[in-house]
Amino acid sequence: MQVRACLLGLLLALALPSGAGPREQAKRIHDRLAGVPPTAATLDAMAADIADGRVIQAAYTAMESPAFYNVTLKNFVAPWTNKERTAFVPLNDYTATVIGMVRDDIPFNTVLSADILYVGGPGLGLPVYAMNSNAHYEAMDERGTDLKSGLVKTTQSAASDLPPQGIAGVLSTRAAAEAFFKAGTNRAMLSYTVENYLCKDLGELKDPSLPVDRIPQDVSRSPGGDSRIYLNACSGCHTGVDPLNQAFAYYNWDEAAARIAYTAGQVQPKYLINADNFRAGYVTRDDQWENYWRRGQNRILGWAGSGAGSAGSGHGAASLGAEFANSEAFAQCQVKKVFRNVCLRDPVDGADRSQVDDMAGSFRSNGYQLKRVFAEAAAYCKGD
Repeated sequence: MQVRACLLGLLLALALPSGAGPREQAKRIHDRLAGVPPTAATLDAMAADIADGRVIQAAYTAMESPAFYNVTLKNFVAPWTNKERTAFVPLNDYTATVIGMVRDDIPFNTVLSADILYVGGPGLGLPVYAMNSNAHYEAMDERGTDLKSGLVKTTQSAASDLPPQGIAGVLSTRAAAEAFFKAGTNRAMLSYTVENYLCKDLGELKDPSLPVDRIPQDVSRSPGGDSRIYLNACSGCHTGVDPLNQAFAYYNWDEAAARIAYTAGQVQPKYLINADNFRAGYVTRDDQWENYWRRGQNRILGWAGSGAGSAGSGHGAASLGAEFANSEAFAQCQVKKVFRNVCLRDPVDGADRSQVDDMAGSFRSNGYQLKRVFAEAAAYCKGD
């Protein structure tokens, strides 16, 4: 049903004629934001606002539709929560928390660091939230719970047994742990966080000019017996990735218990595997991380100074999340994702790119309200 509603909204939006007036523009805005047709009263109110130059207000009216939360936002966020990048997954604590933050205008630059969690309200008769089960959220999905009214804000410290130093916004949710802390050496969590929140593939950030002192023992310096492969193809990526990945040294996905594991002060064994690959390599002893990307070519990502976030190093996932979320790349990334979702295209020309820059500036100056970014994108792509 949700997919059909989205497809209907897309078809209706694409059918907008040239020379559109306020009613046609209002309908396009509503279709793009909610994915369902507006009521007559809503359309009248939005058209009146547009005629009076209050286009942003009209967009906010469209976002009053429960479908904005149950369809648009859910499908927007769900791919961030799994390696397959599919929207066809049940509601989970990661998706619900982002939806709640958008609804309540929680500063989105805290999404990777805050002690925050959204659950279903107490009057919904849902299974109790549990760290070893997604049943609470799956029941909301199955019942078609109105996420606009049904989600309530709480904290991970109140709902889980994670210690304060183990809480890092959506990075420490059950869904994120199951997807990105399972097996491996937790480099998946770093990779997908960079892709989802900085809009960069790790390959784009490869920089062989950086120091190699934090590359662990598990990385062979002569893969296949050829050290040139390491020097030319491997080291440039690991120089930046591995000093950051150590922020997750205390995390794991406990397959048997079906929940996140956090061992404060004790590095997970996965960080010490394959030590014989290169005995002289770095040995992870705690969760201290350092952002080598602040040097060299990746300074272009616009890392914040000491007044915001971490200033380049710290301990644990929350401080790393703050480092990412206070960068210019973070703001640009969120705006570009919203632009693509609402306008149904990537920025294609100078006007589009200027709009994205303006929206990124507005995002920062308006307290990182992601809902306003949706409104501004819809206003820009309303048609003339």
